[in-house]
Amino acid sequence: MTKYLPEGRLIYTYENKSLMSSPAALKEAMQTGRTLEARVLLCDKDHNLHVDLGCMRGIIPREECAMGVKDGSVRDIAIISRVNKPVSFKITGFENSAEYGPTATLSRRLLQAECMENYISALRPGDVITVKVAHIENFGVFCDIGAGIPALLPIDSISVSRIPTPAVRFSQNQEIRAVVREVDLMGRVLLSHKELLGTWAENASRFEAGQTVPGIVRSVERYGIFIELTPNLAGLAELSDGLCAGIHTSVFIKNIIPEKMKIKLVIVDSFNAAYPIPYIKYYTDARHIDRFVYSPPESEKLIETVFYNH
Repeated sequence: MTKYLPEGRLIYTYENKSLMSSPAALKEAMQTGRTLEARVLLCDKDHNLHVDLGCMRGIIPREECAMGVKDGSVRDIAIISRVNKPVSFKITGFENSAEYGPTATLSRRLLQAECMENYISALRPGDVITVKVAHIENFGVFCDIGAGIPALLPIDSISVSRIPTPAVRFSQNQEIRAVVREVDLMGRVLLSHKELLGTWAENASRFEAGQTVPGIVRSVERYGIFIELTPNLAGLAELSDGLCAGIHTSVFIKNIIPEKMKIKLVIVDSFNAAYPIPYIKYYTDARHIDRFVYSPPESEKLIETVFYNH
């Protein structure tokens, strides 16, 4: 399977710089169909993207900026938002511009169409891929899965522990691993992430009763306070005044009960803090998973994800 990288991975490579070192090198890149990457300098009033090729300017005509622009399924905000960011493209021609002199005509759409045909069309539910966080919304994360093509990672698929916003897990342009949950008939990809963060037992094995460990309040319910110990593991503490989601804590582990998938906690202290986003620990390096069972064998309840190939 041909590898198509999220945008931003090629721009500083030696090969990419070499291909943009001279007009002759750019012509060779066009003749050999090479993929290049450069930073967008501006979006003009007609929504054409201008990129810095080093030795000359490149212009991506509006309809060549992305698949879907021509038929209106991709809005112009997707073009405007590329300014000052790297974009990948193919060179389709050269011309002499009265304003800019020698200019290359580029197409991001052609590269995306190639990526769809050679890479995304071959993806199946359960495939584990590397993606880049492109845009964060409260309902989820849009990830670049290759050549700037977006895929949605919904907030409820990010981790087992519930979170208020994906921004507590990820940062802009961060590379993460994700599982393909679904590919629809239009080639749109839906992602998941929590299946890579370990089972209940794998996460619980990091702790022992009697330890006092860090935690963060994720929700306050009428019957107790859920405190996240890891992204895929939370424990329950008794209600305490003045606590709300987002508060950091130190908690004493009173008991770990695998058959009920419960960890009983006692809050030792609570405080506000602005700690950086923690490093993501992945529990598998598999390139494909068919089934993920979160619950331990002794649990009374089965929690699993099955990736169906339609």
